[in-house]
Amino acid sequence: MTLPPQRASLQGRGKATLRSIGRDAVFSELSYAYPLKLLTPRLHHSETASGVAILYVLSYGGGLVSDDQVHLSVDVGPDSSLVILTQGSTKIFRARGQLDRVRASNPSIFATIPADKEERPAQMHVNTTSQRINVRVTGAGCLFLLPDPVTCFADSSYTQVQTFHVGSGEGSIAVLDWFTSGRMSRGEEWAFARYKSINEIWLGDRRVVRDVMLLEDDTRISGGDGVVQTPAQVTATILAPRPLKDRLAPYSCYATLFLFGPAVSETLSKLRRQYDTIIQFQRTDPPPLIWSLSSIESGGVVRIAAKETESIKLWLKEGLTDLIAHVGAEAYSKIFV
Repeated sequence: MTLPPQRASLQGRGKATLRSIGRDAVFSELSYAYPLKLLTPRLHHSETASGVAILYVLSYGGGLVSDDQVHLSVDVGPDSSLVILTQGSTKIFRARGQLDRVRASNPSIFATIPADKEERPAQMHVNTTSQRINVRVTGAGCLFLLPDPVTCFADSSYTQVQTFHVGSGEGSIAVLDWFTSGRMSRGEEWAFARYKSINEIWLGDRRVVRDVMLLEDDTRISGGDGVVQTPAQVTATILAPRPLKDRLAPYSCYATLFLFGPAVSETLSKLRRQYDTIIQFQRTDPPPLIWSLSSIESGGVVRIAAKETESIKLWLKEGLTDLIAHVGAEAYSKIFV
């Protein structure tokens, strides 16, 4: 059986360097390559704080397909503030592997076999979509990474690694990392194969945060990078496989918000006061939204889960209103729309 050639992976590399010149924030370097696209809308001075710019991170076609790799480097200079957004959720399309190529080259073999009855090979190569963002903030620079959530389609595999270096103790960052259960309108709820997100935050030469989120479908236990094993291969000592939907219900959206530096200190103080007023008691039904706050050196980490994505969006928009003083009303109006 002859396999068709495998689709070459696309590596989209981008770089954005922001510097403050007088009242303006200017990109001294801005470059990108397919499938990555970067846009920088113009802001009105009257409604914008000094030295603020917006950068939209987009992908052609509205999402990333199997085996795409995106690498973005961002440099925010002293007294500059960069707001990084997306236009809608980042869609991760289905991962295509060896079995898909066999089916494409030999359609007659699979024509009479229902998709849910196929016997998959013992080890099937799966192409993982990946995205890496490296950010450096110098002086009293600020980064506000507040994108729309990641939405992984059924059978997709996605890995993202985000690293933030903040120097001198004057810089600030607000980083939002969140994802949904998938395309619920099409019956896809926690139907992806794998989702992995790593966030590292360095303050000077100290790493203060390394946060890893790994979600895998237990019915397709990973046998290593790029390899999926069927449940029959899993040793009897492992508990019976449980789909992600059973483990993550009843919530359909999860978010993690990292806040560090003087520009977000008022926001952190407000959230701490709100969190201290929460009274825990036994409930018969889970609430529509839950959240927690963990204090870390020079900052904090907020974790949120909700039954509806819109609930988290509204919570964030209200909770982060203090950022208007740092980015201006016009820039803030473009966040969480």
